[in-house]
Amino acid sequence: MSDLVIRTEELSRHFGSVRAVDSLSLEVPAGIVFGFLGPNGAGKTTTIRLLLGLLEPTGGRACVLGFDTRRESDRIREQCGALLEHSGLYERLSAEDNLEFYGRVWRMPPAERRKRTQELLAHLGLWERRHELVGTWSRGMKQKLALARALLHRPRLIFLDEPTAGLDPVGAVAVREDLARLTAREGVTVFLTTHNLAEAEKLCQQVGVIREGRLLAVGSPDELRTRTGAPRAQIVGRGFDERVLELLRARPEVTDVRLHDGQLSLELRGDGDTAPLVSLLVSVGAQVEEVRKGKASLEEVFLTLMEEER
Repeated sequence: MSDLVIRTEELSRHFGSVRAVDSLSLEVPAGIVFGFLGPNGAGKTTTIRLLLGLLEPTGGRACVLGFDTRRESDRIREQCGALLEHSGLYERLSAEDNLEFYGRVWRMPPAERRKRTQELLAHLGLWERRHELVGTWSRGMKQKLALARALLHRPRLIFLDEPTAGLDPVGAVAVREDLARLTAREGVTVFLTTHNLAEAEKLCQQVGVIREGRLLAVGSPDELRTRTGAPRAQIVGRGFDERVLELLRARPEVTDVRLHDGQLSLELRGDGDTAPLVSLLVSVGAQVEEVRKGKASLEEVFLTLMEEER
């Protein structure tokens, strides 16, 4: 069996003159969390619907778990879990009854249904509240239950479309932590769409960036940082006046200098050695309290890609 769970070749979907997905060629290996990143309207949800065989492509082809999305979409959906824009929960049923219902839909044997329900609810911290009606729960708790629903039948691949959208920060962190823990334990591959860059940075081993239906970049977060983000440093201190900024801008190893709230942000060439720059600052009377070096964040890489595409 191939170690790729998703392969697309020039996959396209047009709605009239709008190219929602435009010649998408992508490979997703098994056993990872793959983040599909892009602004609203970039084509992320349309891509998921194409991969699940819920939409016919305008052109190109896609295989998911070795099955062709045009001819074998039923086989794909049998072996995948999905949490899309709707949770799929019945709010007048209890949490336990929701999973019982979906276990019957998946034709799971009664003993396996009960065992799996307890296992998932316990791992998500919901077992003690299994008899409560879902309609009385917070959005974060409902989203956890929806995640359990998607994983119930032990799928090989799950699609999650903006799983923390609309949650408060505490709820989003809880769902994100549960997702990381569960996917690691289950060994399932995850195709995650999000425009939350911090979320992608924490969860994903690989990411693809899409805009207006076109794939701009794909790779690990570190690979994308290396590709689009120069070394940089933040210097905290005092005495950073316009004269100091001009001296820094004149240095050959410095490509960009910004001052915000008393902190210098420097973009550097080469290996990003900051020692000569600190010496320069001290020699002209500036006071250096702290120096932090690092690579560009995934958010900075994302914004750079968006700007280059424009």
